Amino acid sequence: MPSIPRGKFIVLEGLDRSGKSTQTALLTTRLRAQNHTVTHLRFPDRTTPTGTLISAYLTGANQLSDHAIHLLFAANRWEKAAEIEELIARGEWVVADRYYYSGVVYSAAKGVEGLGVEWCRQVEVGLPRPDVVVVLDAGEDVVEGRGGFGEERYEEKGLQGRVREGFRMLGGRGEGEDLVWVDAKGGVEEVEIRVWEVVEGAARKINESGRGLRRVGAW
Repeated sequence: MPSIPRGKFIVLEGLDRSGKSTQTALLTTRLRAQNHTVTHLRFPDRTTPTGTLISAYLTGANQLSDHAIHLLFAANRWEKAAEIEELIARGEWVVADRYYYSGVVYSAAKGVEGLGVEWCRQVEVGLPRPDVVVVLDAGEDVVEGRGGFGEERYEEKGLQGRVREGFRMLGGRGEGEDLVWVDAKGGVEEVEIRVWEVVEGAARKINESGRGLRRVGAW
């Protein structure tokens, strides 16, 4: 009896209000229509113990040091690590709205001493590594003009520009080949097609190569 192909771990990244939530939902729907079992995750997961604290921080209800909140975001991802690995091993797909890439670049973009990219990334080493990371590139001018921008921390004009630069920088470092930039300008359906082309191509390569799920490695 042939073995069931392992599941795939897909992440969508980008600036705030770049369309990640919409596109992860559309991708999940498309995959389920193809009879895949899919778990749709969103980071931070505000339903977990750490997520409750993070939500209060993001809405301004409490204050934490920059180093402390970064570690809390990382812990939120680690809470889901074992679940992600189990789902993939069962042949199921995991589609995530944000992952550790956001954690690293948003913290580093603050420009706080001792909170550089290398320090921020250390606590992510060992997490399940995505099969592909689709970075939705809408540009700062586009996301800043969308409804709701500015309601939470990090939704600031200057910071969003530095975050975009941070994603570009990660793309040039170790494991940067996982990041694929997709033009997020245009209609929702147009962007959906672009995202699907990337995901479909990545899944095909994995099935052909038989590559297993990887873990985030140290630089």
